[in-house]
Amino acid sequence: MHPGDRYVLRPMAADDVDTVLDVQEPGAVTGLAEVFPQHLYPFPRRDVAERWLRELQTPGTDCYVVVRDAVIAGFAAVRGDELLHFGIAVEQWGTGLAQWTHDAVLDEMRGRGVGRAWLTVYTANRRGRRFYERLGWHPTGDRTRGSTAPFAELLRYERALTGDSAEAPAPGAGTRSTHRPGMPSRRA
Repeated sequence: MHPGDRYVLRPMAADDVDTVLDVQEPGAVTGLAEVFPQHLYPFPRRDVAERWLRELQTPGTDCYVVVRDAVIAGFAAVRGDELLHFGIAVEQWGTGLAQWTHDAVLDEMRGRGVGRAWLTVYTANRRGRRFYERLGWHPTGDRTRGSTAPFAELLRYERALTGDSAEAPAPGAGTRSTHRPGMPSRRA
């Protein structure tokens, strides 16, 4: 069964934040252990929760969750042409959900007219870098620093979303809901 047959991408709501953190924390602790050793830099749950709540209220920032059988299994956020946040529940790693979510989020960006997207990934996050490179992202060589201790190096990646070098999600790859609470549902 293709992951898209079981998953829905929908806008994140404030009520989702605690559950998103339950997904995000184990992934960050596991996937970013070389960047944020937990004995020195424990996952800042309260700060991350406050950031999500601010971003949910920020015009131009779209936050999403991936839901499977009424359970949040991943998250993403987009700000303009930037893929700002992206994560999948550790128990879903290797299932195809990350690629499905990636493709669904890029499809949302394409739908808003974004032709070229960018993101930053911690230079020491080898798993994350391999994932993005496998999906057509290319490092630009531009480097910045994270905004929290230990202020680790971030590497910028870019990817075309239109033209020959952009791959659209497979037809019928699942359900993408852009439903916002209190608004009529629209499915793409």
